[in-house]
Amino acid sequence: MAIDTRNLEQMLSELRAASALAQGKPAAAAPAAEGADFAQALKAAIEEVNAAQQQAQQMARDFASGKENVDLQEVMINLQKASLSFQQMVQVRNKLVTAYQDVMNMPV
Repeated sequence: MAIDTRNLEQMLSELRAASALAQGKPAAAAPAAEGADFAQALKAAIEEVNAAQQQAQQMARDFASGKENVDLQEVMINLQKASLSFQQMVQVRNKLVTAYQDVMNMPV
């Protein structure tokens, strides 16, 4: 389960360009936003992580209850995928917080 971070990377590059302009440095040409809605992209990524976690938990419950069509290997793989997608989302959040702090600390 991979999170599509293209929109997040675009937002970070725009924030870096704005920071460079505010500091008087020439910024690299930032790509146009082409109608990308950051809030919707972030919400979709969070929902994707949530769905992966719910699916993994359901598979674990099914395995624990003894359902025949649930394989231990599949349960463990899905639990790891959910864990990795959550860790990736935390790292994206950390980068966004850092970018926000950089923007807020810019001299006016």
